[in-house]
Amino acid sequence: MPIATPEVYAEMLDKAKQNSFAYPAINVSSSQTLNAALRGFAEAGSDGIVQVSTGGGEYLSGPTVKNMVSGSVALAAYAHEVAKNYPVNIALHTDHCPKDKLEGFVRPLLAISAERVARGENPLFQSHMWDGSAVPLEENLEIAKELLALTKAARIILEVEIGVVGGEEDGVAHEINEKLYTTVEDGLATVEALGTGENGRYLTALTFGNVHGVYKPGAVKLRPEILKEIQDQVGAKVGKERPFDLVFHGGSGSTLEEIRAAVDHGVIKMNIDTDTQYAFTRPAAAHMFANYDGVLKVDGDVGNKKAYDPRAWGKAAEEGMAKRVVEACEHLRSTGTSLLA
Repeated sequence: MPIATPEVYAEMLDKAKQNSFAYPAINVSSSQTLNAALRGFAEAGSDGIVQVSTGGGEYLSGPTVKNMVSGSVALAAYAHEVAKNYPVNIALHTDHCPKDKLEGFVRPLLAISAERVARGENPLFQSHMWDGSAVPLEENLEIAKELLALTKAARIILEVEIGVVGGEEDGVAHEINEKLYTTVEDGLATVEALGTGENGRYLTALTFGNVHGVYKPGAVKLRPEILKEIQDQVGAKVGKERPFDLVFHGGSGSTLEEIRAAVDHGVIKMNIDTDTQYAFTRPAAAHMFANYDGVLKVDGDVGNKKAYDPRAWGKAAEEGMAKRVVEACEHLRSTGTSLLA
């Protein structure tokens, strides 16, 4: 099917929340990783989200070009074409965008979608993230409020981060401390500034000990119960059950119990990057080790074209990543839930 329309994306998110499951949101940085994600979603019978970060956008434009908008537009155009071949719905999203990159990333992409919508077309991306975790909450929400008006006009969903995710991703780094836990007061300030949907739909990344990067289970204390506390208390205040559409960031190394608990409390999107990067690279590394004398021209030999052809190890890499996407769907209970099933 083609990339999800705004209406289909909204239906996807509503179904996830109503049925207590979440969509894996897979970061991609090439046509190969995109194809791997699409294959994984199709094999799981799950709709899904594919996303590109500022660094991913730069890489997609060419490592010497480093134009995050050009790379992101190219990825979206490619995705709109190849996604037609898969029997699931796919939404396109842009990941973490800090304040210093808004003018060079999200705002230009929003302008492109606004122009498309004005012509009667669908937006290029279905959602964009504003990462205001590095600025004071008041400023974070002021910017979010302005962006929400723009995304609503462009038929796009905004994602905001209320709290701090530890670790580092694409140059945005935070310490691992008490700031990793969003408070009820933060949640109340969010609905006061952005509303509960009447001003435009938004996804909320509330933090409960999340850390980007690689870590083993138990290394970081995740407290998914914080999500329930915020949903309950803010919900009571605004008269709406589970008012937030939640996003789980920094989930690598989380236990299945922690993941399922977060989903039970309203998480409908979980970002997955580190694990799928490894799942893609590991088979490629295995191929290189197993075909050492084929991929290298050892002692002046000519090597083995069948071994060093990028398609040889690329297929293995894509298969490995696709399997990890299938596993993510199982963990998040989205297997077999496609709107097209």
